[in-house]
Amino acid sequence: MHLLRLGPAGQEIPAATQDGTTYDLRPLTADVDGAFLASDGLARTRAALAAGGLPVLEGADSLRRGSPVARPPAVICIGQNYAAHAAESGAQPPSTPIVFLKHPNTVVGPDDTVPIPPGSARTDWEVELGVVVGRRTSRLASPDEALAHVAGYTVVDDVSERAWQLEDSLGQWSKGKCGPAFAPTGPALVPADELDAGDLRLRSWVNGEVRQDSWTSDMIFDVAFLVHHLSHYMTLEPGDLICTGTPQGVALSGRFPYLDDGDVVEIEIEGIGRQRHVFSRDVGR
Repeated sequence: MHLLRLGPAGQEIPAATQDGTTYDLRPLTADVDGAFLASDGLARTRAALAAGGLPVLEGADSLRRGSPVARPPAVICIGQNYAAHAAESGAQPPSTPIVFLKHPNTVVGPDDTVPIPPGSARTDWEVELGVVVGRRTSRLASPDEALAHVAGYTVVDDVSERAWQLEDSLGQWSKGKCGPAFAPTGPALVPADELDAGDLRLRSWVNGEVRQDSWTSDMIFDVAFLVHHLSHYMTLEPGDLICTGTPQGVALSGRFPYLDDGDVVEIEIEGIGRQRHVFSRDVGR
């Protein structure tokens, strides 16, 4: 079962796919958001599908794909969580998670156009596993409790403007992470019990050429550790999005050019889905 939000921006229809058919979730909820997840929305969706209680969403394949969860209360990101990416960034692997924030308004659909900020020469891509929080989470006793607080997983491109991140932010990074549409998310939210988050292949392409190809098993801090760790520094709310870091193969490495007008980025995580978005210098001027 995959959860989706389909339709024009701001008018997305909540939906679920199963066995190749897309169903309308509006008999259950007005949207896929934190309140829906916190009220056993995934279990209620499964029950409704099993009972044949949801109508088919006609024309679903022709609709725009929105982010699979409505605007998150928070977007929390983990830096340098793959040792090879830390090395290509010129840093040692961290001994504790590096945490920064993206503004929630950066979250857009997986295929939406991403503006390159005016004056930017160092806009970069980052394929990441996104973790969606399912219930309020604070001061967990151990990582063993963490996955019970995860609703599911999605795909995120943690778009970055490296000059703003590394030169203008003085070490805290968020200035380079919050440009308009800097977090294409989706296409789907996959329930946590349907995936092994520690063994997923994640890849990226720019203009059809492979850039990143790795596995979530290479993460320094796994999902359970991250959720437990974060819960001791902040209270996580249903619908929060945690971006778990990117593997090697970004432009910051010096091996590839930064993004420019018309470049097409595709990112994919097996079992969740694939994004395709164009970068443009003409959007949002």
